[in-house]
Amino acid sequence: MRKRNAHSDFQQHRESIRQRIHDRHAVDFFNILTGPQLLELTDAYLPEHRERLYPPTVTLSMFIKQVLEVDGSCQKAVNGWAAQRAAEGLSPRSVRTGGYCKARQRLPVEMMIALTRETGKLLCDQANTGWRWRGRTVKLVDGTGISMPDTPDNQEQYPQSSNQAPGVGFPLARLVGVICLSTGAVVDAAMGPFQGKGRDEHALLRKIQNALRPGNVVLADALYCSYWLIATLQADSIDVLFEQHGSRITDFRRGHRLGTRDHVVSWKKPARPDWMTPEEYAACPDELAVREFRVDGRVLVTTMRDPRKARKKELSDLYLQRWHVELDFRNIKTTLGMDVLRCMTPKMVEKELWVNLLAYNLIRLLMAQAAAESGLQPRQLSFKHTVQIWTQWTLLNTGKNQDWQRDILFKLIAQIRVGERPGRLEPRARKRRPKPYPWLKVPRKLARQQIRELGYLPNA
Repeated sequence: MRKRNAHSDFQQHRESIRQRIHDRHAVDFFNILTGPQLLELTDAYLPEHRERLYPPTVTLSMFIKQVLEVDGSCQKAVNGWAAQRAAEGLSPRSVRTGGYCKARQRLPVEMMIALTRETGKLLCDQANTGWRWRGRTVKLVDGTGISMPDTPDNQEQYPQSSNQAPGVGFPLARLVGVICLSTGAVVDAAMGPFQGKGRDEHALLRKIQNALRPGNVVLADALYCSYWLIATLQADSIDVLFEQHGSRITDFRRGHRLGTRDHVVSWKKPARPDWMTPEEYAACPDELAVREFRVDGRVLVTTMRDPRKARKKELSDLYLQRWHVELDFRNIKTTLGMDVLRCMTPKMVEKELWVNLLAYNLIRLLMAQAAAESGLQPRQLSFKHTVQIWTQWTLLNTGKNQDWQRDILFKLIAQIRVGERPGRLEPRARKRRPKPYPWLKVPRKLARQQIRELGYLPNA
C-alpha cells in the first residue's frame, strides 16, 4: 500500500510540474525542453522528489542559466531565483546557496547526458536540406582540454600534467566532441583524463562512435587520419575527409591517377595496436583504398574516390569548413566559460560539463529557428549575440510567451551576422603583456606558511 501511495505521489509531482510549465514561466530555459520530443525523455529521468524550493526542473533550469551568465556563481543563481519568486508574489525564502548546491548534487547526470544528445540529434536530423553539404550530413570531430579546481578528488580522477610539480598544476581533462556542421549542435561527447595510455582522442571517439551514422561525412584534422578509424567508418558506410597525417608519405606517382596531384592508392594494414583484440584485427581489411590529393599546399585524404561525384575543389572547400569546430569549442569554452570548470568533485565536474553542452545546444536551437525563419544558415548567425539577447530577453519577458514576441526575438537574433572569413589565419600569440607576478612554484598552503615565517616568498 505504501509503495502504491509513493508511486501515486510521484505521478502527482510530475503532473504538477507539467501544470506549472503551462501556468507560469518561472523556469524560462526549461520551456525549450518541453516539446513533444523532449518532455517524455525529461520525465523518464526525473528523480523522485518532494516539493522543495528547488525541485529538479527548477534546479536544472537554474543550472543552465548559471552557465550562460557572465557571473556564473551559485550566489548569482540563487539571488535571481529569489528575486523571481518575489516578483511573482511568492516567498523568496533564503538566499543562501546550500540548498541549491545540494539540489544540483541530486540531479541525475544521466538526464543531462540524454537531453544533450537528444537536442543535438534533433537539431542535426531536422536541419534544412539547404544547410547540408550536397544533401549529406557532415559531422565535425575534434578534441580539446579542460581545466578544473585543484582538489584531491579532481587530481585523482584527472591528474595534472606530469611536467608540473605536485601542488602547482591543475587537474586536466580531455574532451572529444562530435558536432553537426550544419547547425553547430553537439551530437555527442566523451570526457576522460588528459594523459595516460589508452586515453587519447581516438580512444574517446571510439566510445561515442554511434553518433556517426551511415551516409554521414566525417570532417577532422590530420590527427584522426588513421587506418583503423577510416576502415571502421568505411565499413559502416560513412565517408571521411581528413588532412594527411605527417607520418605518412604521399607519392602521387603510385596508385590510380585521377588528375593532377590526385590519385587512388591502397594502404597496407599495419601491425595490430595494443587496444585492438585479435578478432577485431582479423576483421579489418588487409588493404584500404583511399583517395589522396593535394590542394592549397596540403594533402587531403577521403573515401569519396569518384572525381565525378566529388571534385577536388568541392572537397577543398568542404575541408575549409573544418575550422568551424575550432570556433564551436571557442564558444563552449570562452563564451560559456567552460575553459575552467568550477566544481570541486569529479561527479559535479561531469554534471557541469554536460550542463554546459546542453546550454550550448539550446542556444544553437534558437539560432537554427531564427535562421530558418530568416532564410539564413545557422552558421551565419553570432553565437555570442544569441546568448546575450536570450539572457536579457528572459530577464525582461518572464511570464510572457506571445507568438509575436517570439517573432521579435528571432528577428533580433538574425540581425547580427558573422563575416565570411575563408582561409583566416591568426597568430596564437598575445599582444597585451601579463602583469609581472612571479610563478607560484610550491603549493599555496606552503607559500602562505613561508610568508608567515620569512615575511616573503623565497622562490619568487
